[in-house]
Amino acid sequence: MTRIPLALLLMLSLMPAIAQQAEDSPTVLSVRSTLVQVPVQVKTKSDKNVFALTADNFILTDNGIPQTITLDDDAGSQPLALAIVVQTGGAGAAHLADYYGLGAILDAIIGDVDHRVAVVSFDSTARLLLPFNPSTGLAAKQLDNLQAGDNGAAILDGVAFAVSQLQQQPADYRHAILLLSETIDQDSNTSMEEALRLISNTNTTMYSFAFSSTHAAVHHEASKFTGLNPGPTHGCFSRDGADAEYEGHYSKQVLDCISQLAPPVRLATMAFVAARNSLRTNTAESIAQLTGGEFAHFSNAKDLQKSLVAVSNDVPNFYLISFHPQPPTPGLHSLHVELRDHPPFELKARSAYWIDDVKDPAPTPAATKN
Repeated sequence: MTRIPLALLLMLSLMPAIAQQAEDSPTVLSVRSTLVQVPVQVKTKSDKNVFALTADNFILTDNGIPQTITLDDDAGSQPLALAIVVQTGGAGAAHLADYYGLGAILDAIIGDVDHRVAVVSFDSTARLLLPFNPSTGLAAKQLDNLQAGDNGAAILDGVAFAVSQLQQQPADYRHAILLLSETIDQDSNTSMEEALRLISNTNTTMYSFAFSSTHAAVHHEASKFTGLNPGPTHGCFSRDGADAEYEGHYSKQVLDCISQLAPPVRLATMAFVAARNSLRTNTAESIAQLTGGEFAHFSNAKDLQKSLVAVSNDVPNFYLISFHPQPPTPGLHSLHVELRDHPPFELKARSAYWIDDVKDPAPTPAATKN
């Protein structure tokens, strides 16, 4: 008599239950159809954009697992939906004059593609000042006439509201947010977990330009920080002798180390904790890093314009990697992109994304329309 392997017997016994679960849980198909897009900026060490790379040049891992990827051949020509999110409250009131006369720079950032631009302001509340429309002139005019708000600085509320507006734009449009704010959020109603989910579950690139928060704000947020203790004091996790790229970004060093050592579930958990804590300690910069965007400090109009001009060369020049995550586990996923053979190029890409459990829909941020 032929002996049937135990593993095969177990698999055959589970097939009816698996089939029934598929019938009872249509969300499984929805999750598995998730398409994740990862814009990737590649530059030389002299800050020149690198062109002519192919999908074979890139390696992408999702929670440490290599993925099968495709590369969009003409990503820079896609239409663009841009939300300009401006802090008008708190310390932001002193910087409103810095945003005057940005029309020409906005045109350069957007480039020669079909586009829609909106303007969102926030103090303690987010407001839609200008709905999405094709006129950068109207957006610039709105920035020229901003009014000071209250003492609030709810960055995460402003970003969450802008994301909700972008989600209403056509699916074939690239999504981007230009954030002008201080560095640290001041008590948004949006929780860190909600913000991380909203920021990470949309194919939106964020460009953050921030002036320094007050000393009191820095102390207040730092007091809420719960640091990580992921490993030994020496070796991969040690601050001593770490690469220069990790200076001031220890959470990134932790994730890079964990990706070599930890199983996927543990890696996703570490990504969540590190990203949440980064949002607490430097909100504006963390938002940009999570989406593979740009971050720069500014103190006056001249600083801001210089940084915006630099970004205008980067927005249309990127590679767009797409993949269907395997496995498509709900929750936060840690992403890592590198080049084969490690050529001397510098990469910037999304570091995380979120897959929703359809049974637990993302919250809709509250805001007002001006």
